[in-house]
Amino acid sequence: MFLLLGRVLKLNQYDEIKQGEKGAWVSICAYLVLSALKLIAGYWFVSGALVADGFNNLTDIVASAAVLIGLRISQKPPDKDHPYGHFRAETIAALIASFIMATVGIQVLISAVKSLFSPEHQVPDLTSAWVALFAALCMAGVYFYNRRLAIRINNQALLAAAKDNLSDALVSTGAAIGIIGAQFGLPWLDPVAALAVGAIICKTAWEIFYSSTHALTDGFDENELTTMRSTIEKTKGVKSIKDIKARVHGSHVLVDVIVQVDPELTLIESHRISDEIETRMGRKHNIMSVHVHVEPHEIVENNETTAGKEQ
Repeated sequence: MFLLLGRVLKLNQYDEIKQGEKGAWVSICAYLVLSALKLIAGYWFVSGALVADGFNNLTDIVASAAVLIGLRISQKPPDKDHPYGHFRAETIAALIASFIMATVGIQVLISAVKSLFSPEHQVPDLTSAWVALFAALCMAGVYFYNRRLAIRINNQALLAAAKDNLSDALVSTGAAIGIIGAQFGLPWLDPVAALAVGAIICKTAWEIFYSSTHALTDGFDENELTTMRSTIEKTKGVKSIKDIKARVHGSHVLVDVIVQVDPELTLIESHRISDEIETRMGRKHNIMSVHVHVEPHEIVENNETTAGKEQ
């Protein structure tokens, strides 16, 4: 029965990854249309901020494509070389995307600085501001769609993509503000807005890079680990937790825990406690795999007490 439950759980995880592809495709389609619209309008209406925003969306296409490729590879079943599956492909794809985003962000910053210190400032057409606002509304819609989907299927890669969608909506809003400001005798506001866009691209790239490298080096949130410890401690039959460790594997978490139980329990009773821990962790924290090691509680202390009495 438990083996069958495990198979169903794994099947559901792969189904959830498959659903996550929908969000990646929505992002890619939106970025393709909006980047083309922004770049054409930006060059046509002479708006450096809108052009920078268009290049920002080009990098987002790469990032979304990387997420999509990662999700595809993650669906490959475990094999001899990857007994835990291929879930970390998502993290590697995100790491590659961060390098691409950083490169484009630096290029946007260099271009914005040159434009800012140029002796001549061209005032962009007000139409470009409406294009930026339209793009902001579209990306806000994509953000809400992807965020809702990511929470429903508990996919961290898609949730990160949703946050990137939100930052893009804010970037487009900032570009519109810069363009509108240029209409009121502040032509330098447009390149300043482009400078802000470049900074946001680099910031997003750094956050993705840090998150990816942290996961690949088996880093884990200490507060989340404390919450998991609390769940295990409340399991009936668990006397104490000797050690607990966790690591991120793609959008999933692997947990290793050593629990101490009553030394008088039978093997079957100890196994039941292990099953209960796995069930609770899956239900409360959606944990993919929990490796439970059971040890007798306070056996060392009891031996020391007996030795003291004999003396």
